[in-house]
Amino acid sequence: MPRTAFLFPGQGAQFVGMGRELIAERPAARALFDRASEILGYDLAAVCREGPAERLEATDVSQPAIYVASLAALEDLKATEPDVVASCAGTAGLSLGEYTALTFAGAIDFESGVRIVQLRGQAMQAAAEATPSGMATVLGLDDGALDTLCQRIHDQGGQIWKANLLGPGTVALSGDHTALALVEPIATELGAMKVVRLAVAGAFHTPLMKPADARLATALADIPIHPPRVPVYSNVTAAPHPSDPAAIGQLLAEQVTRPVLWEATIRQMIADGFDSFYEIGPGRVLAGLLKRIDRKRPCTNIPAR
Repeated sequence: MPRTAFLFPGQGAQFVGMGRELIAERPAARALFDRASEILGYDLAAVCREGPAERLEATDVSQPAIYVASLAALEDLKATEPDVVASCAGTAGLSLGEYTALTFAGAIDFESGVRIVQLRGQAMQAAAEATPSGMATVLGLDDGALDTLCQRIHDQGGQIWKANLLGPGTVALSGDHTALALVEPIATELGAMKVVRLAVAGAFHTPLMKPADARLATALADIPIHPPRVPVYSNVTAAPHPSDPAAIGQLLAEQVTRPVLWEATIRQMIADGFDSFYEIGPGRVLAGLLKRIDRKRPCTNIPAR
């Protein structure tokens, strides 16, 4: 019997049109968008369906949009394969997706989740505006070459860090605009296969996100958090969250300034016996990363169509 885990995507997975079919076909998905719109104060479904892309990509909009669209996709899976949902034994999410995973696991209720990811997006957007910055994924460099890349950029006045450790030869760097302008030429010189700028507005998972962590910690202390009913793997530790609600909140607050240990998380899940995965929500990034980490593990995509 396969041991199944659910994976939820993070910021950058958004696209104009996501959720359109789910809203039309699944009353439960429509209800999620309606409730989120009441909380947010704008028509989230319309933004997801129609854009414009610039608004959907804004951090304070994209985070609740991806959170709700991913849970809407989960409702689709509940309708078509309820046994798969019932048998899921663990979960993880990339950055923002960790909140979706915690909601699936019953640690954070939907309404609290919408409010906290909106605030998280606002806090991160404010930090990004204080220091214009962004992210870029570098493909094909080993750890030593990445360290050299970051050091050379620092030597030329840029601020840059390894932010998302995604898989073998796949690392997202976060930095200010000076640093990002230097990434591609230096990475290419060092032998990188490709550099891809990400559709995000800030240097997430770095010290440039302060004081978003303090603002988030205060907000998390004010929402109900419960012990997860299945293990939820933390981006910060690559291990399951503790059952203590205060400790869960602390890890979520730390997450915005700490690197995402995604490759280590997937390897730990596999070591813990998970051998079948579902990527639930917009995009197919996590399935691609899983293939880079371990080609033998199947991953079924449940899209936010």
